[in-house]
Amino acid sequence: MGLIRRALTAAGAALLLGAGSVACAADEEEHPQFVGADEVCGGLFAGPTAEMVEKVTEEKVFFWKSDKGMGRVVTALEEGYESGRSWARGGRLCALSPKGARQTDRGGISYSMYAPQDVEDEGLPAGAELYTMGVQSSVRKGGASLYFECTSPRLEGSDRTPLRVYGGFGRGESDAPDNREYRNMNMQILHAVTLKLVKELDCEDNAGLPKTPVLTPK
Repeated sequence: MGLIRRALTAAGAALLLGAGSVACAADEEEHPQFVGADEVCGGLFAGPTAEMVEKVTEEKVFFWKSDKGMGRVVTALEEGYESGRSWARGGRLCALSPKGARQTDRGGISYSMYAPQDVEDEGLPAGAELYTMGVQSSVRKGGASLYFECTSPRLEGSDRTPLRVYGGFGRGESDAPDNREYRNMNMQILHAVTLKLVKELDCEDNAGLPKTPVLTPK
């Protein structure tokens, strides 16, 4: 069931992107079509994270994306939690679309609300390995995954039943090496962006995530 939920989550994220494309058209006309990793998605990766994005994607120029993704994801997670369901679709926080890339080449970061059994039943993709951070975390050649729980004054009842959040980073098509350094960078990118989401959600104690990522294989 976890795999089915993940597929539905991805489909829901795609619909969210499509629905937002018209609303963002005016914004996009006011920005250059292509930007560096430090400017995409409203500067989401600004700082050292931008250099890591460039390394793992082997790209330096991306289609400009607005900063609306954070608000959409926060709203989706809050509404999912308030629905009372055990899991809910979230959305893509940022799509990384390199200049000249095909539609299937893009990577990015997405979040959704996961069901409790997902961290028990979800099998790891071939070649992936567990790390020790969060409720569950893993890295692989093409990205990283992170499960965590959020207690927030914005979410009534979360002190008893925390919001369960799954975050995933995918670097897209890339010939970057598959070694410890690059796998760690996949997790560092996801961790850095997740801390920004945690702040927006007002999660207590950073949702149990350290300020500096723990990059320890389990």
